[in-house]
Amino acid sequence: MINKTIAMNIVPILTETQIEQKIKRMAYEIWERNSEEKEVTLIGIEPGGSVVAQNLATVLKKISPLKIKLTNLAINKTNPLQGIMGLADIKVDQKVAILVDDVANSGKTLLYAIKPLLDHSPKKIQIAVLVDRKHKNFPVTPDIIGHSVSTTLQEHIMVTYTDTRLTGAHLE
Repeated sequence: MINKTIAMNIVPILTETQIEQKIKRMAYEIWERNSEEKEVTLIGIEPGGSVVAQNLATVLKKISPLKIKLTNLAINKTNPLQGIMGLADIKVDQKVAILVDDVANSGKTLLYAIKPLLDHSPKKIQIAVLVDRKHKNFPVTPDIIGHSVSTTLQEHIMVTYTDTRLTGAHLE
């Protein structure tokens, strides 16, 4: 009985096919915004943002001449000032850094992810998210958005994936 109750509270937002379409559109937007560049670095916030970044990189390599570098960023979401890992190997000095996440909820994770990037003096920082939730507690607005959803403060958005395949997004 509990499982049926939980299942009734889950509202699908995006199917796998719709996500593929959103990723393709986002990749074209990244290319358009950076058509004067030779290279961009996609930085996926683990775990979900890394999967979105991998999918964006795959499409970007097919549709554009941009050199795509891909790396991940791990953030301790309960204590974001400690445990930021993954930036040691990135060289974004005077280059474009695109921070990628699966869902922009309050903006806190994205804000803390921007902080270590500033130590590397990027030419510009852009933010790409698959799903943007409109309730922000922090002043972070994504530049490239796959899908926007207005929610209540109590609702939560989940993006599901298997390995590198994005399989859906739903509201709980």
